[in-house]
Amino acid sequence: MARFKDEIMIIKNADIFTAEHKFVKGDAAVTDGRFADPSDWKEEDGKVLDAEGLYMIPGLVDIHFHGCMGADMCDGTKEALDVITKYEASIGVTSVCPATMTIAKEELRKVMKNAGDYEYNGGSHLVGINMEGPFISPAKKGAQAAENILHCDYEFFRELQSAAKGLIKLVDLAPEEPGAMEFIEKAKDETVISIAHTAADYDTAKEAIERGASHATHLYNAMPPFTHRNPGVIGAVRDSDKCHAELICDGVHIHPSVIRATFAMFGAERMILISDSMRATGLEDGEYTLGGQPVTVKGNLATLHDGTIAGSATNLMDCVRFVVREAGISLEDAVMCAAENPAKEIGIFEEAGSISAGKRADFVLLDKDLNIVGVYIDGREIAC
Repeated sequence: MARFKDEIMIIKNADIFTAEHKFVKGDAAVTDGRFADPSDWKEEDGKVLDAEGLYMIPGLVDIHFHGCMGADMCDGTKEALDVITKYEASIGVTSVCPATMTIAKEELRKVMKNAGDYEYNGGSHLVGINMEGPFISPAKKGAQAAENILHCDYEFFRELQSAAKGLIKLVDLAPEEPGAMEFIEKAKDETVISIAHTAADYDTAKEAIERGASHATHLYNAMPPFTHRNPGVIGAVRDSDKCHAELICDGVHIHPSVIRATFAMFGAERMILISDSMRATGLEDGEYTLGGQPVTVKGNLATLHDGTIAGSATNLMDCVRFVVREAGISLEDAVMCAAENPAKEIGIFEEAGSISAGKRADFVLLDKDLNIVGVYIDGREIAC
């Protein structure tokens, strides 16, 4: 089949992140917006991009964040999603699964329908929704609004999933709350069940996992601490090989030593880096909101007025840089945890998360200091 030259791109001499989680110097090819076997094409067949001295990594996948650049998922508007997908693309996050909050039921219906109706507009691909609340524990609500917390309601979830046209990829819940275990058994084959905002002990969390939960939301945050006599949720997740865990690696939520210890306990294959960013991300310090509650942002620290940490003000690419520079995690593991692992977790790995023939040509070129040189979505460079 004939191809026009502008439909084909050959990337030469890049340090490519491979399926074996290693950087190997070589070439890559893109045709019709998808990765192709570079051996099928010659330089004269298309546009040549010399990536000498650059890392080529898959576009990152953020499965837990709320907003950026003044916009929030819970704004429930097309304009907000346009802002979010444009910004995330600019910093190398090419697939997004933004999170909702514990907001009123009618607002939640609006947010889900807005996402379900959203049409791609040139930025990051909207690949899912992380339903963070309202099925959480009042005791560990964090920055969530207590007045909107509900017991698990499978029929309400089904209503929201219908409005979202199947986009709800994760449902976060507290397993100790009434109806939670029954909800897990009903919904486990329809979405990923995540243990979140919970006061559960080890045995309760372990039971939830045995019933079908397979994910932990922002490990360490909004849950009991891990101690030698009461290992709690963290111990239960650690002991369950099928369970994967998110980490907010913004330099505020988790100390670098704990990041290292967690990678050692769990293994990189089970870790998922998230930003948990709120609408202030990408903007200056000041007063903002999260889930309708006022938030003060100073540097990377975002807090409610009572001092409760309220999400982060850091994007996922900066989280990758932080774990490499400050926590001593290898770049290979960091990329796997910010691209491949989250893509697998929400069931989009056939399309995203690695540089493999047939997948969407979403990739990022980084220099050796991890600065972005170029971001490509569907094989086309976007303005950064």
